[in-house]
Amino acid sequence: MEEENRNVETTAGQSAGSRIISLLTSEGMRYLVIGGCTTLVNLVVYAVLCRVVGLNVNVSNIISVSVSIIFAYVTNKLIVFRSHCSSWGELAAECARFIGARLATMVIEVGGVFVLYEILHQDEMIAKLATQVLVVIGNYFISRFLVFRDRA
Repeated sequence: MEEENRNVETTAGQSAGSRIISLLTSEGMRYLVIGGCTTLVNLVVYAVLCRVVGLNVNVSNIISVSVSIIFAYVTNKLIVFRSHCSSWGELAAECARFIGARLATMVIEVGGVFVLYEILHQDEMIAKLATQVLVVIGNYFISRFLVFRDRA
């Protein structure tokens, strides 16, 4: 009986461990990690341009979002969604969908920062961070269901 209990505990432990590994390697978790990295790229470029270089807030925002879009495409394609294209045409179409989708959420981000900073007079970093929540959530669903929908 004691040996049977030990086997049940071992099996349950392996099952729980497998579930944890499955969760940590899931698409959603990969997106959270890469999304965090993309947000970090966006915020660091923005902060450097605004606070170190002294560039206009809105110009800094457009540049930082553009840099993060390039970073996000490569990392989402290769790491998060593990997308494979069989031709240059497929790759171009996928890239165009991604950039188009990110330009749409860029409008939300740039518009949100503009409203929060210019009109509501919030700190530029608070304005930037506040828009990130909506943008990250929107980008996941757009990427998952519109951009990388034909994954291998």
